[in-house]
Amino acid sequence: MFGIGMTELLVILVVALIVFGPTKLPELARSLGKAMNEFRRASSDLRATFDEAVEPPPQPKLPSAAPAAGIAESSTPKDSAGEAPAAETREPVADGVAPRKPGTDPVHG
Repeated sequence: MFGIGMTELLVILVVALIVFGPTKLPELARSLGKAMNEFRRASSDLRATFDEAVEPPPQPKLPSAAPAAGIAESSTPKDSAGEAPAAETREPVADGVAPRKPGTDPVHG
């Protein structure tokens, strides 16, 4: 714990027994235990308060992008075979700017 070996601990206990006596030693040990317990409780409360203050606030949940099943079926156009048409493919957009066709950019030609 603190780098104290068995012999050092025994010497400390013998000195405490001599200094405080056999009648006062259990009372001192009890009060020391209560003080340590209170210190642990206070430090865990402080740690919880600190973690609560540092933790970012929870983000509100956004509604999901997927529509309900009944709405999706009714809003999807169908061809004569009863199947939904293939989705259109678009070129990827980088940094919010859509790519231009060659020759249509007035600055770069």
